[in-house]
Amino acid sequence: MFFIYFITAICATTLGSLAGLGGGVIIKPVLDALGDYNLSTVGVLSSVTVFSMALVATIKQFKSGFKADFNTIILAIGSILGGGIGKKSFDIFLSLFKNESFGKGIQALILIALLSLVLLKDYLPKYKIKNIFIIFLVGLFLGGIASFLGIGGGPINVAILVMLFAFPTRNAAISSVFIILLSQFSKLFLIFIGTGFSIYNLEMLPLMVIGGILGGLIGAKLNHRLSNEYIEKIFNISIILIILLNIFNVYKAFN
Repeated sequence: MFFIYFITAICATTLGSLAGLGGGVIIKPVLDALGDYNLSTVGVLSSVTVFSMALVATIKQFKSGFKADFNTIILAIGSILGGGIGKKSFDIFLSLFKNESFGKGIQALILIALLSLVLLKDYLPKYKIKNIFIIFLVGLFLGGIASFLGIGGGPINVAILVMLFAFPTRNAAISSVFIILLSQFSKLFLIFIGTGFSIYNLEMLPLMVIGGILGGLIGAKLNHRLSNEYIEKIFNISIILIILLNIFNVYKAFN
């Protein structure tokens, strides 16, 4: 059992750091499919693991010469506030359902819809938004939806950065991880000052964090070695597999 969680963490965060997926978008549906923990605990396990990955990957990218541009900084600021809003929204959402599996199914459906749009990013119109207020609102949305779903939000970040700000996929992947770092910090800080972490079953967390750190280092290194086209292929294949996994989770939740 411990091995499964470790392998899930390291594989998810390697892809997360490499292609900007974040890792949570893989960890969340995998943990839902395993069914060992409730919705809240899955969200915390995913968020802490992804935060660990994002922290080491961002440090490595900065050491390699990465500099966050103006748009990325404004998006990141918006995502900090969005992370807090998403956490509060999730608490309200959770209180609405007595049957937790129904809540998992709703989250999976939202994720399927968002990831389907992500797959179409190359066929949708491209823009280069410069309005600071709109950029901030986009960051607010990215941080909020990531925190609400407990996924980090990587693929959604990458798609938005490509479509609205004309980022190349490689640059979008690096900036996505930076945005994830700040939005997940916001969510985890609110948990820390609110209920604390003692109410969650976090027995798997140490191994998952180790996997997240290793994945962040491996993925950040591969990001500099692989071509933009190859990263794009890895990104798209990963999204298709994640959608299929979420379809399974929807079926499982409603049957």
